[in-house]
Amino acid sequence: MPLLPLSGKTALVTGGARRIGRAISLALARVGADVTLTYRNSADDAVETVDAIEQLGRRAFAMECNVRSESSVRVAVTAAVARHGRLDLLVNNAGLFETAPLDQLSLAQWDAIFETNTRGPFLVAREALPHLRASKGRIINLGSLGGLRPWSTHGHYCASKAALHMLTQAMAKSWAPDVTVNCVAPGWIQMDAEDKDAAKQFAAKTPMHRNGTAEDVAQAVLYFATIASFTTGQILTIDGGLGL
Repeated sequence: MPLLPLSGKTALVTGGARRIGRAISLALARVGADVTLTYRNSADDAVETVDAIEQLGRRAFAMECNVRSESSVRVAVTAAVARHGRLDLLVNNAGLFETAPLDQLSLAQWDAIFETNTRGPFLVAREALPHLRASKGRIINLGSLGGLRPWSTHGHYCASKAALHMLTQAMAKSWAPDVTVNCVAPGWIQMDAEDKDAAKQFAAKTPMHRNGTAEDVAQAVLYFATIASFTTGQILTIDGGLGL
């Protein structure tokens, strides 16, 4: 039988226990990768996701990590490499989303968004870089359509994701040719618990006449994980045309 595209490779997925992160973790496992996933407050979900990955015949490991903490990130990356022996792929998925009027934002709200959505990916990538250089590996950041289009009630979120998009390109230029760095920027991704009326409204505005799914995002991550290594510094919008 032919080898799967990521056979023999290992991946680290931050926030990989639930929702989009879980879909990414499982998608990577299905094409051969062993996966370390981190979680913050989703220990039960992490156990379930690890079990699901192992049922696919892959090795999996989960550990708690606060991507806003330099020491927590260092422990997580060290553990991931120790468990699997190498690191080939980093997916910076952990993020924070919040709705708030721009003129009513507190400093704490602003800092929390940037510490998670922008500083977090930087800290994890910086810590993982020596291992990724050794494996000629890849980094995939999770940006957002909000980093490309202004949303009036999500100003701090949009700014943090726009910064992540630019950080992606700076990393790509700085760390080539050893490591490729790309970004997936989802639009409206429908989750089970979300407002059904809002979901209908977004689907009606989307040229593809539906909302995105976690699996749509996971497939975009797989694209960057398996495409030829000449592709770097790219922002791929997954929004069904919503941003057009």
